Amino acid sequence: MRSLIAAALLVQGVQGFYLPGVNPYSFSEGEAVKLKVNKMTSQKTLLPVDYYRLPFCQPEGGPKMDHENLGEFLAGDRIESSPYRINMKVDMYCEQLCISNLGRGEQKGVSPNKMVRAIRKNYHNNWIVDNIPAASKVEDDTTVTTRYWQGFPVGFIAKDTKRAYVHNHVNIEIQYHSVETEPDKGRIVRFTVEPFSIKHDFEASADDDDAEEGTVKGFKVADITNPIESCNPGMSAKQHTRYEMVYARGREPQPASGRVLFTYDVIWNENPDLHWASRWDIYLSMDNAIPAKVHWLSILNSLVIVVVLSAMIGAILVRNLRRDFGRYNRLASDEEKAEDLEEFGWKLVHADVFRPPSFSPLLLAVCCGTGAQLFCMSILTVLFSAMGFLSPSNRGALIMAQLLLYVLMGSVAGYVTSRLYKTFKGKSWQKATAAVAFGFPGICFGLFIIMNIVALSQGSSDAVPVTTMIVLLVLWFGISTPLVFFGAYFGYKQEAIEFPVNTSSIPRQIPDQPWFMSVP
Repeated sequence: MRSLIAAALLVQGVQGFYLPGVNPYSFSEGEAVKLKVNKMTSQKTLLPVDYYRLPFCQPEGGPKMDHENLGEFLAGDRIESSPYRINMKVDMYCEQLCISNLGRGEQKGVSPNKMVRAIRKNYHNNWIVDNIPAASKVEDDTTVTTRYWQGFPVGFIAKDTKRAYVHNHVNIEIQYHSVETEPDKGRIVRFTVEPFSIKHDFEASADDDDAEEGTVKGFKVADITNPIESCNPGMSAKQHTRYEMVYARGREPQPASGRVLFTYDVIWNENPDLHWASRWDIYLSMDNAIPAKVHWLSILNSLVIVVVLSAMIGAILVRNLRRDFGRYNRLASDEEKAEDLEEFGWKLVHADVFRPPSFSPLLLAVCCGTGAQLFCMSILTVLFSAMGFLSPSNRGALIMAQLLLYVLMGSVAGYVTSRLYKTFKGKSWQKATAAVAFGFPGICFGLFIIMNIVALSQGSSDAVPVTTMIVLLVLWFGISTPLVFFGAYFGYKQEAIEFPVNTSSIPRQIPDQPWFMSVP
C-alpha cells in the first residue's frame, strides 16, 4: 500500500514539472541578464557565418565562446557573448553601444564591404536571452508582424535606390512572468527584437581615434546632434523608440558604410498569462503561420494515398492466391493428367524465393544490418522525442541523440548481418563484420569531410573543428566498431535462419524479358 501511495505521488510530481529537464532560472530585479549571439543565417546562401565576422560591437576583452555540446558544433551553432547590457525589469532608452567603422561606401566598380555583402545575401541575426531565441518584429504604416523563426535581418535593401542600409538600433522587448512562490523575482517567457535603421549624426568623444575598416571602438559614448525623441536627453519624459520617430519627416536610414553609432532600447513587460513551461509553444507552432488544418490535410492526404495503394496491392495478391488455391484444389481430369501440365503460381517460384543473391550475399547482409541499425535508431529517437527528453530548449540534443543511438545500435547491425550471412552460407565472416562496421559510417564520414572542406573554404560556421572530428572518430572506432563485433559474435553463435520452403540446388531459368522491362 505504501509503495502505491509513493508511486502515485511520484507520478503527480512528474506531471506538474517541466519534463525536458531544463530548470527555470528566476531573476531578481536589477540582476544582469545575458544576451548571447549565435550564428548568422541566410536562406539565399544556406551557409551560416559567425556573428563577429562582421564589424559589430564586441564586449570588453573580446567575445567569449559559450559552452557547447557536440550536437551544437555539428549544427553549426557558435554561441558567444555580446556587449549588450540588460538588467531585469530595468528599462533602457536609446542606450549607446559603440561606434563601428563598416568600411567604404557603395560605388560602381568597387567591391562592397562585408556588411553590404551580408545584407544583400539576406543574412539574419540570431540572438538568445535565457536560452530562448529572438523573435523578429517588423512594423510598417499599417501592420505589425512578429515572426518566431529565422531571427531578424542585419539590414535591408531600399526599393528605390537599391542601396544597402544597416539596422543600427534595436528595441529589445522582454516579457517576464512573476514567480508565484517568490513575488520579487521573475522568469523570462518571451524575447522579441524590433530592428530600426537610424542615421545618427554624432560627435565622438575626444579619445575616439579614427578606426580602420573592420575595427570597432568598444562602448564609446557620443553626442548625437540630430537625436530622435527617445535619444534626446533634453526630453522631460523618457520615451522608447517607436516607428513614427524613426520614419518621421526628415529622418533617413543609416547606410551600411562609414562610421556608425549602434544604439538599443530595452523594454520590460509583465505577462501574467504566459508561464515559463509554455514559453516554447509559440516557437514550435510558429505562431500558427501555417494553420493546423493544413497539417492535418497533408497527413490525411498521405494516409489516403498509402491506404489506397496498399489496398490495390492486397487485392491483387488475394486474387492471385485464390486463383492458385482453386487450381490446386481442383481435381484434374484425365486429359490434364496426361498432358502433365507445368507448375504455375506459387509452386512455380517457391524453390527460388529464398535463394541467396548470386552477385554478393555479403553486400545484402551488410545492407540489412545497416538498415536494422538505422531503424532502431529512428524508433528510439522518436520515442525519446515523444517523451519530451529532446526538447528544443536543449540545443543540439536531437543531433547528439541520433549520433549516440546510432553508435549504440552497432550491436544490432553486427547481429543482423552475421545471422543473414550465416544463413547465406557465407564463409568470410570477418570481412562481413568489417564491412558493416566501416562501410556506411565510412561513406558518411567521407561526405562529411568533403562538406566540411567546402564550409571551410566559404568561411562558414558549419565547419567543424578538429577536436570535434577527433570525438567523432573516437565514437566510431572506440564504441561503434567494438559493439558491431560484439553483436556479430553472438549472431554467428546462433543457428542459421530456417525458411518455410527448401531452395532447389539448380536455379530456375528466367525467360527472356521484353526490352522495356529489362534494365538498361
